[in-house]
Amino acid sequence: MIRDIYEIFKFIAIVALIVAPIRFFVAQPFIVQGSSMSPTFENSDYLVIDELSYRFREPKRGEMIVFKYPLDSSKFFIKRIVGLPGENIRMENNKIFIQKDGLPEQELEEKYFKSPALTLAGNKNKWSLNQNEYFVLGDNRSNSSDSRYFGLLDKKFIIGRAWLRLWPLNEIDYLPGYYKFKI
Repeated sequence: MIRDIYEIFKFIAIVALIVAPIRFFVAQPFIVQGSSMSPTFENSDYLVIDELSYRFREPKRGEMIVFKYPLDSSKFFIKRIVGLPGENIRMENNKIFIQKDGLPEQELEEKYFKSPALTLAGNKNKWSLNQNEYFVLGDNRSNSSDSRYFGLLDKKFIIGRAWLRLWPLNEIDYLPGYYKFKI
């Protein structure tokens, strides 16, 4: 009996030693709440977030990231990276324009959904990103609290990128929602 309890305790300890570091430093679960990322992600989609990649490289345009909401760090949001550090973003007539490195401004082609409805926060339609700042948007632009409202996202708030979608079962996917922009 005591030997059985010891074996159970030993098993739990080994599992904790293996699982805990993975959960806290490598990957963590995330359940989508709300419709701000529709149609890419729907309410109750179950994702696994990769927390390791951004320790070795910078976030890329088109990646779906989970971050702490800058105005309330107890909340977590998921959005798409649209603008990168050092770029200038302009929104006009339901289109996004990006200017970087002294090059001419280019329109961002968003082919991952049809006819995005862009709403602006007040009269602001231009943003200049500094080092470690990202411009993030929800795919459901008419129902998303994103950089248009809370401002540019500092890298320190980023938890990681969407790595796996495990639910719903008919939509299991690796790097779900990632879109490689041609800019």
